[in-house]
Amino acid sequence: MSFAQDTCAEDDLPSWTPENPSRGHCAVAALTLNDLLGGLLLRAEVHRDGLHTGYHWWNRLAGVDVDLTADQFADDEVVGEPTVIERPPGRPRRYADQYELFQGRVLAALGLEAQSQPG
Repeated sequence: MSFAQDTCAEDDLPSWTPENPSRGHCAVAALTLNDLLGGLLLRAEVHRDGLHTGYHWWNRLAGVDVDLTADQFADDEVVGEPTVIERPPGRPRRYADQYELFQGRVLAALGLEAQSQPG
């Protein structure tokens, strides 16, 4: 599995556990899937007890939402309505190291070579 503590978003490290391995991986997973299959990127606000706590990313492929990390949320976390966002060019500014490590693991598991991103 490509989900690991060293590929978790820094903001989510305190709540990452091996029992919840997808925690903090939504952006890197959505970007990697977008790299491989295209489609649309979706992002929505996440709220806990009515307070904005962050954002959640996932994909839409051929009109179907594909969320590889939907299982990361606790019962008291609510993901809002998504907005389609444009794919950031090149490496993501946040989580660049985690993205490259995660993408490399996914590509290796698929028997593919790393694809360099411009920028």
